[in-house]
Amino acid sequence: MDLAMKPEDVAFRDEVRAFLKENLTDDLKAHARLTPGILADQDLRVEWLKRLYKRGWAAPSWPKKYGGAGFNVMQRFIWASECAAAGAPAGSNMGLSMVGPTLMGHGTDEQKAHYLPRILDGTDWWCQGYSEPGSGSDLASLQCRAESDGDDYIVNGTKLWTTGAHQSNKMFCLVRTNPNAEKKQEGISFILIDEFPGKGITIDPIITLAGDHEVNQVFFDDVRVPKKNRVGAENNGWTVAKYLLEFERGGAAHGAALRNALNKLRVMAGMEHGDGGKLIDDPAFRRKVDETEVEVTSVEFTEHRIMSQLSNGQNPGAAASIIKLKGADTNQKITELAVEAIAYYAQPDVMEARTWGANEKPVGPDHALMVMPKYLNTRAQTIFGGSNEVQRNIMAKAVLGL
Repeated sequence: MDLAMKPEDVAFRDEVRAFLKENLTDDLKAHARLTPGILADQDLRVEWLKRLYKRGWAAPSWPKKYGGAGFNVMQRFIWASECAAAGAPAGSNMGLSMVGPTLMGHGTDEQKAHYLPRILDGTDWWCQGYSEPGSGSDLASLQCRAESDGDDYIVNGTKLWTTGAHQSNKMFCLVRTNPNAEKKQEGISFILIDEFPGKGITIDPIITLAGDHEVNQVFFDDVRVPKKNRVGAENNGWTVAKYLLEFERGGAAHGAALRNALNKLRVMAGMEHGDGGKLIDDPAFRRKVDETEVEVTSVEFTEHRIMSQLSNGQNPGAAASIIKLKGADTNQKITELAVEAIAYYAQPDVMEARTWGANEKPVGPDHALMVMPKYLNTRAQTIFGGSNEVQRNIMAKAVLGL
């Protein structure tokens, strides 16, 4: 794989840098730096998307015919790398990364014409209704029901761990439309819920160990959804869902972000401690950092392969599971080493005290501010989007033929 930049690539990189310099405000950079997960101030997320939309770069991986930037593989690599290095907010719009590509592959012309422009300009923000209290890794066992009533479905049940439901006005959702199907995967449909939140929908917040409000539980009580909002055929939602999951998992690693986090780790480990020494000079610690860099490089190259497949109109297939697993593992390793690097300042009592006081200064050095919250937040990364155990099963079947 040739990663050497040609003159046109250098010109594009300079164009990206100029755009970021002009549009990435201090507020936006602070928003990204002080967010341990993927969600924070909704107004700033919308502001950043609108700046990207105005430039035509809201959807780097989308084809131009749908309003995307149509970046080639190298341009997407440059874009991701420069955004990570500049401290831009992470792309956390599920409309752009999940339901948009799914509609391109399985949606009707009417659905594409209606929803895709609204995703691009930030009119609609989507959340994902997949997991349930008894259906996480075994997603096909879901019980949220959608019963036929003329031209509508009547939806009853609940969804759990719904990221960003409190900041969304749309949901794409898996529901059971045939409870008597011989195989549980065969009785599921994929629907789009427009009135969200609307009549019969309740959103309860879930606060994580890191202190974040990112996930929620959503309850449906006789919620009416038009059948025209179904994507794909009735009871064929499992096929649509698997197609979407390839985009979710394939985009979950973000090699450029991992590289940037690793670079920051090296800087932290190179700072002098109280005894005047530097942790990076410890051969055992330096070996762990170097081993992690090998993992980051492997993620980057796998991500390039996926980008190439997507650019050629191909699904990433099992490669999406590979990069989801490796990306999650590697990100957890980096955050673990970062906790080791800040030493005392990772203690829970210090983290709790790291709130803004009268002097408006946090406890501890600035570089240590978000290390422990990010460590806690990433504990879930090997679970959401399909646990690592599920990804290994997919790889064993699809790659090794077991």
